[in-house]
Amino acid sequence: MDLRLPGSRGTAAEAAPAHRTKRLRGRTAAALAAAVAVLAGAGVWTATASDDAPTVRRVDEVMSVERTDGTDGEVKIDTSYFTAGPGGRRPAVLLAHGFGGSKDDVREQAEGLARAGYAVLTWSARGFGDSTGKIGLNDPKGEVADVSRLIDRLATLPEVQLDGDGDPRVGVAGASYGGAVSLLAAGHDRRVDAIAPAITYWDLADALFPDGVFKKLWAGYFISSGGGCDDFEARICEMYDRVAESGTPDAEAVELLKERSPSAVGDRIKVPTLLLQGQTDSLFPLGQADAAAKAIRANGAPVAVDWVAGGHDGGDMETDRVRSRVTAWFDRYLKDDAGADTGPAFRVSREAGRADSDGTVPLAGASADEYPGLGGGMRDVALAGREQTFDNPAGASPPAISALPGLGGVGGLSQLSALGFSLSLDFPGQFAAFESAPFAEDLQITGSPTATVHVKSTGDDAVLFAKLYDVGPDGTRPVLPAQLVEPVKVEGARAGKDVTITLPAIDHELDDGHRLRLVLASTDLGYASPAAAATYTVSLKGDLRVPAPLSDDSADALLPSWVWWLPPAGALVALALLLTGRRRTATPAPDPELADVPLTITGLSKRYAKSSDRYAVKDLSFRVERGQVLGLLGPNGAGKTTTLRMLMGLIRPDGGEIRVFGHAIRPGAPVLSRVGAFVEGAGFLPHLSGRENLELYWRATGRPAEDAHLDEALEIAGLGDALARAVRTYSQGMRQRLAIAQAMLGLPDLLILDEPTNGLDPPQIREMREVMIRYAAGGRTVIVSSHLLSEVEQSCTHLVVMERGRLVQAGAVREIIGAGDTLLVGLASEVADPVVEKVATLPGVVSAERAQGGLLVRLAPGEAGPTDGEAVATDAEVLHSAAAARLLVELVRLEVPVASLGPHRRLEDAFLTLIGGSG
Repeated sequence: MDLRLPGSRGTAAEAAPAHRTKRLRGRTAAALAAAVAVLAGAGVWTATASDDAPTVRRVDEVMSVERTDGTDGEVKIDTSYFTAGPGGRRPAVLLAHGFGGSKDDVREQAEGLARAGYAVLTWSARGFGDSTGKIGLNDPKGEVADVSRLIDRLATLPEVQLDGDGDPRVGVAGASYGGAVSLLAAGHDRRVDAIAPAITYWDLADALFPDGVFKKLWAGYFISSGGGCDDFEARICEMYDRVAESGTPDAEAVELLKERSPSAVGDRIKVPTLLLQGQTDSLFPLGQADAAAKAIRANGAPVAVDWVAGGHDGGDMETDRVRSRVTAWFDRYLKDDAGADTGPAFRVSREAGRADSDGTVPLAGASADEYPGLGGGMRDVALAGREQTFDNPAGASPPAISALPGLGGVGGLSQLSALGFSLSLDFPGQFAAFESAPFAEDLQITGSPTATVHVKSTGDDAVLFAKLYDVGPDGTRPVLPAQLVEPVKVEGARAGKDVTITLPAIDHELDDGHRLRLVLASTDLGYASPAAAATYTVSLKGDLRVPAPLSDDSADALLPSWVWWLPPAGALVALALLLTGRRRTATPAPDPELADVPLTITGLSKRYAKSSDRYAVKDLSFRVERGQVLGLLGPNGAGKTTTLRMLMGLIRPDGGEIRVFGHAIRPGAPVLSRVGAFVEGAGFLPHLSGRENLELYWRATGRPAEDAHLDEALEIAGLGDALARAVRTYSQGMRQRLAIAQAMLGLPDLLILDEPTNGLDPPQIREMREVMIRYAAGGRTVIVSSHLLSEVEQSCTHLVVMERGRLVQAGAVREIIGAGDTLLVGLASEVADPVVEKVATLPGVVSAERAQGGLLVRLAPGEAGPTDGEAVATDAEVLHSAAAARLLVELVRLEVPVASLGPHRRLEDAFLTLIGGSG
């Protein structure tokens, strides 16, 4: 038996300095030599390449480490080291494999990361592949200590970037078993800088003994996929035999698994963490990632959560998308690339259409700017059903069936739910059921529903298995979402007891006319149930509570954009007929007074779906003129992307109006032909070259080839010889430049760019800045959304600043910067801390702090003058001069050695002041 994820052979899931909380721990050469010994003749060099992609160099080594099982000798750890491209130091990534696998499983991803500019080290964990030793289930003294030795090794390699002596810049990623060691490494070794664990556990005791019930099939598969009990540390083997025989986990077993779980060091994991968890996973369900997210976020670290479609029970592991997101995560927090798109705080994959005959389901995604947890915005759903009595049969047989642990990826079993079938089987007389009325409209459940019931047993305790079915209008073929069940142990049930049940976390949509059915069964194939016969009596004590859905506005198609541009001509005609045949709606007439104005937005609002008072954008108004380069600024969640999507006609506003050159924007509006856009990435046919992709895209528009201005766009892209290469060989930066060239095809009058410098190096960023300035200088208009404030300051003429969906300020860049409230006091010599404190207490001064070359003095709003966008630059300068004069008198009185005094004119300071004062 192999516990590696379905379809993951050869895959594994993949902070800025201010976020780093590690302490530098140097390693002396002597200690390193003692800990890591490379066996003579074990180093093997190989190289791999794909088409014209950079050659990947691989070096195989075997490391000798100490045993931890009390026996003599050493453990041999088999490793592979990957690099690509030119020399120079770069961040490193440790890539771990899943249980039952080896380093060979992650080779493909390691090569991809190497091509992306990382030094990558993979290894086979103890007891797997060609490594020796006993399996310790990520023992802190064994497998986790091995990771620290691998980090020691990275610190000696000439290609690896260092943060200090013996301290490499390093991230750790892996899936399942490898995901857990990623979390454990961050908790045990403060040199780890970022992690991306996937489909893994936070508390192994909770995963294998949920609510004190033994998950017997999965536990058995752990032992068999590890090669049998003899291949494990003796303590683990003894624990398994003891629990398997009794059917009940004891305190010693729970403690053993907890001490080898990431939760044991949860308060020490303080690095940026991308948590990818599977929706079809009865081994490590979504609640494990939820617990990890809460703990790590409480430590102050950046956390993002991504619910992928697959898991240990099968399904689509979304390998390409996951790898891209992991690479972007490391680009942000290992390469310090502030422009890297790390994705939303929360994302969930959903079905986007009917399954094919083989069970393959097209996917889309929904996202949120904040991780909602498993129980946010609960609402009540009434259930009906009388008090019911049912049996726990002697020997717990025959058992009910929910999932088939360990077989989810075989024969398409994991796809049956997608085809409308269910593996679940409940035997008559062995369960109670309570059902809702049919729903009048679709119901989306994202999280963990809860229910409170009263349980009574003829024995001392009761064990129930709770599941929530989606039942069709005719009451037949109920479907159990993701085949998930929640065991519930009720102690002291003989006297009767009220129990609140938290059902498994799911993301599932019920169609209108369907019902929810809560089933409480006495047995389940995957778990150990009490062998003694008993009778249970269960009644409802309240309504079912289900979590609120995410906003539909957050949906993002996972299918690449070329899918939509390449349907057959007949399908395009059919779609046009469908659109023209819909009920006609009144479209506002063009406004001739705005015919020369690229963009006017008036009172624009967009509510989150199914909400009457929560807005993604609220009462937004601004105007953009010809020749402007407008920067759209705001923190994450400010509503920038939602605004751009409404501007492109991708989603409809709930209020207000958008006009482009006087024409009101509606989906498919003809005036959109004058708009070019690069929003939320672009998709390309990977087997075609860059040039072929652009030519194909333009042909799909139906416009003459000479109108494309293809040569100008290609010159802007600056891809050189790469234009003749297949896009699949492109780096992220190359894809970014190709996407921007696509947006510029036809030289549109209004160009919209969302994070255009993502993936670009400094020279390319400078070139992109010059391109935008030249583009607008020709009488066209550019709107750019970016987090790189220094680039915005240099390239944009005007700004719109948003926060929480509302306009904070709009105007020329020089006006907004000039309206700041901070002065820079240049010093001829250093001053003592007490003097700085006195400056901070001067009249009209809010704060004073040291800065490079002097002091930053922030004035009270009344001292700095008005901060609305209407104040002209000259007025601001006069006000600053008066404030500076008053401050200078006070500084001289305090004997501060002033060398210069003037406004601190940086966009970053103005931006932080604006958003800090708007909430």
